[in-house]
Amino acid sequence: MKLTRFFLRRAGVSVLVLALLGAFGWVLARSGPLAPIRVTTMQVEEGTQALALFGIGSVEARRAYLIGPTVAGRVLRVGVDVGDTVTAGQVLAELDPVDLDERTAASQASIARAGSLVVAAEAQLRDAQARREVATINARRYVELGGQRFVSTSAVEAKQLEQVSAQAATRAAEANLAGARQEITRLTAERDGLGQQRSKLRLVAPTSGIVSAREAEAGSTVIAGQAVLRLIEPASLWVRVRIDQGRSTGLAAGLPAQIVLRSNPGQPLPGKVVRVEPVSDSVTEERIALVAFDTLPAAVSVGEMAEVTLSLPAGQPGLLLPNASIRRQGGTPGVWRSAADGPQFVPLQLGSASLDGQVRVTGGLHAGDRVIVHSEKDIAAGSRIRIVDSLVGPGS
Repeated sequence: MKLTRFFLRRAGVSVLVLALLGAFGWVLARSGPLAPIRVTTMQVEEGTQALALFGIGSVEARRAYLIGPTVAGRVLRVGVDVGDTVTAGQVLAELDPVDLDERTAASQASIARAGSLVVAAEAQLRDAQARREVATINARRYVELGGQRFVSTSAVEAKQLEQVSAQAATRAAEANLAGARQEITRLTAERDGLGQQRSKLRLVAPTSGIVSAREAEAGSTVIAGQAVLRLIEPASLWVRVRIDQGRSTGLAAGLPAQIVLRSNPGQPLPGKVVRVEPVSDSVTEERIALVAFDTLPAAVSVGEMAEVTLSLPAGQPGLLLPNASIRRQGGTPGVWRSAADGPQFVPLQLGSASLDGQVRVTGGLHAGDRVIVHSEKDIAAGSRIRIVDSLVGPGS
């Protein structure tokens, strides 16, 4: 009886040990270092990529104006403020004219005086012309009388000298009149020049727009060319976009765009590439494109950041793979293909890549091949794998 009980106890212990060893082996085979690597796979299929370019940019004004004087002076007043809407020709600011008004009045008085001199010169000319006519008649008559020997030769010569003197006086009067008229022209030009200087002291809007900056206040002194106000045309706003040179193939004017402003991320705005800058940024290795809005949004601000997606023409049909499935061995891109005898690394020739992570395969695979997309750790040739729906969650 005791012997039987001993054997039963020993058999129970052996069964328990075997069960524990089996459980331990099952755990090692399922989740230990000897367990197969869990992977997710997909079947290679043909498709067409939706190609696009992506870049970050900022809103800028295509046409911005710096409003400032052409001469140095002191600001007398500034009539507008930042954010004000102005119209073309509106006076925005004015510089102190100092003595320009007085100089203009003096110039006007000089013109009036020169006009009086012209009147006097005209009268002198008429008098000289009359004296010349009289002298000419007398000289002609004395020449005839001298020919008949009624008067002496000296008397004839005296009358001829009077004629010459009268002619010289006439030419002098004509010169005085011309000089007086030229003086009027000179003084008028000076007055007009002062008027131009006076008008330049009024800073007017070259076009309708919005005041974006106020650089000087009344009483401050500015030099020629210094901006007092900055003006932008709201209708000329566009986005200056920077795009990675390595991903800029196909960038050209006319591409449709979707613009997402930082202030309104939930509403993409349609636009179009209007210009691609011929000079790239060699430091950041980016190309620069200018994208205009189809319809200018309300309350957009200059300098606001924006995300821009440019739609390219549809790519050629071909085999598509997610970028996550691409691996590299020795610098060669490829994928791990799932086979009956284990995973196999297949080198690939790759084509274009889309923003959604799809890569076109130009060589190395065939439609219907099954490739590994994700794995819980690195795979090598001959690795044991277990295909699952997902590496996380209930399906794992």
